[in-house]
Amino acid sequence: MSRYDRIAYTPSVLRAQEEMGSATAAGRRLRAPDGGPEPLTGAEAGFIGGLDGFLFASVGETGWPYIQFRGGPPGFVHVLDAHTLGYLDVRGNRQYITTGNVRGDDRVALFFIDHARRTRLKLFGRATAVPPGADPALAERLDSTRTAGTVEQLVTIRVEAFAWNCPNHITPRFSQEELSDALAPVRGRLAALEDENAALRAELAALRGDDGPPAP
Repeated sequence: MSRYDRIAYTPSVLRAQEEMGSATAAGRRLRAPDGGPEPLTGAEAGFIGGLDGFLFASVGETGWPYIQFRGGPPGFVHVLDAHTLGYLDVRGNRQYITTGNVRGDDRVALFFIDHARRTRLKLFGRATAVPPGADPALAERLDSTRTAGTVEQLVTIRVEAFAWNCPNHITPRFSQEELSDALAPVRGRLAALEDENAALRAELAALRGDDGPPAP
């Protein structure tokens, strides 16, 4: 994780860690050699590919940060190789703040979180956004799973570093699809019990000789 720490631990951050009493632990992490951009493993690729959204942070020329949510079906963020992510950017509110920021400074941060499993992954990278016609082969590859809407750009992120975060304070939340999958066995059991109850009521009525409810 030294690459991520070397990017994140600026002089001001190191001073804050000294004040807060975590400088020793931070120092140990920085002693590891910086091997350059960190390759994603199967764990990161599988995690990213299973999510339906992430937070995308960029910075404008004035120094103000901006965070945008990007969502779509699981797998809309493609792991193109061990160092590159990509997705099709579709039309939204047409403010293009992230697009403008990336043109001025390609350094970005991505935050992937799985509320149901209380897991999160943070990532530093360098982003590019080009028209779909600039790379038809990439556009076709990213189109295999993508967010619905009018495609405006091909976005790629060259991964510099990443780190898994602790699960503390992540409130478990579940999507409608996750709840539906989890409750499917319960619904099936309830349906079976209802059928069983109906059969038992019919059998009991037959034993009693009931012809049905009395006429009003």
